[in-house]
Amino acid sequence: MAKMELAGMTLEVDEHGFMQETDRWNEDIARAYGALEGVNELTEDHWKAINYLRSYYLENGICPMVRRLTRETGFSLKKLYDLFPEGPTNSACKWAGLPKATGCF
Repeated sequence: MAKMELAGMTLEVDEHGFMQETDRWNEDIARAYGALEGVNELTEDHWKAINYLRSYYLENGICPMVRRLTRETGFSLKKLYDLFPEGPTNSACKWAGLPKATGCF
């Protein structure tokens, strides 16, 4: 497993940079991931999506499908791409400290 230095912590990540230890996540890590993608300030909308993703994952053990994410947050797919430069799978889940989504996200 690869290691990555982020927000002053050394984290185990996969080959795409997704955290493998969800319980080590904190808001500073989300901010650091955002900064890596050029987003230097996370808004209330960022946190709404991130917190929904974390809650869903912790309750169900998987990431929600994008349709559920848009329905539950009220954000359009375009809005999610505006918030997360690499999209809901490659940015939002990563910023939320979740492993890479599998299947049809």
